[in-house]
Amino acid sequence: MARKKAAAHHGGAWKVAYADFVTAMMALFMVLWISAQSPAIVIATSRYFQDPFNSPLKQSSGVMPMNSNKTSSSSGSSNGTEKENDRNKQLQLTFLSSVAADFYRLLHLDDNPTSKPVDVQVTTDGLRVTLFDRNLRPLFVNDTAEFTEWGNFILQSLAWTIDRHKFNVIIDGHTKSNVTLNRENYGAWELSADRANAARRVLVHHAVEPAQIERVTGYADTKPLQGEPRDSDSNHRVTLSLSMSAKPRFKESKPVEKAIPLSTASEEKPQSQAPFVQPASAVVKPSL
Repeated sequence: MARKKAAAHHGGAWKVAYADFVTAMMALFMVLWISAQSPAIVIATSRYFQDPFNSPLKQSSGVMPMNSNKTSSSSGSSNGTEKENDRNKQLQLTFLSSVAADFYRLLHLDDNPTSKPVDVQVTTDGLRVTLFDRNLRPLFVNDTAEFTEWGNFILQSLAWTIDRHKFNVIIDGHTKSNVTLNRENYGAWELSADRANAARRVLVHHAVEPAQIERVTGYADTKPLQGEPRDSDSNHRVTLSLSMSAKPRFKESKPVEKAIPLSTASEEKPQSQAPFVQPASAVVKPSL
């Protein structure tokens, strides 16, 4: 009789242990699932647990997605759309700020604004990364387009960031004024363009797809830094604009409103008409 009572008393212990095990496995599954998501989702989830009553996830907290922006009046609908756009923009800026902070930590940089070799700014559509060619940490070997060991390290780290988040890239090369180079027919324009193109080659060599490079340009000394004299060493730099969305490279041609029959066109065309010659002012895109 006593044995039966003891068995009945301890018969539910395994159920409690099993419930604890299932709860722990569910928590582990949630952590692994969140860790595998994009940084934007991780940030949004973190904001939800910090402030669950005012979170960007509250619009889809139920089983069926709810559209709270749908109202009976047009003004209410527009206000809801504007709030949703502002919320998405805030999430994007938070995500870009985290990417910039991760890049700084990857390079082990300090916060000294006067001598920092890299400057990262968050823009409305991405990041603007400026690589300075300073004397303490030179980016290039002397007055050439060959990267130093430090320059290759920066470009390699930046290539991983670009490839991970699928940024589109615009590369601009700049120099200071009164640059004297001991090469014939080689000046600031050639140097700035070669340095920008050298940055493109390093990015593509490590991880970046060639299609992600939108433009490579050399500006020589025509665009000095704001607040810096034109002959300042800080103007020796390479700027990389990283954007989340690609920009159209060429404008689409307008559709022809009315086609001209070939017979009519051949009759109206004079026999002595000279062939078309491309004007000298036409822009030809150089091969990168």
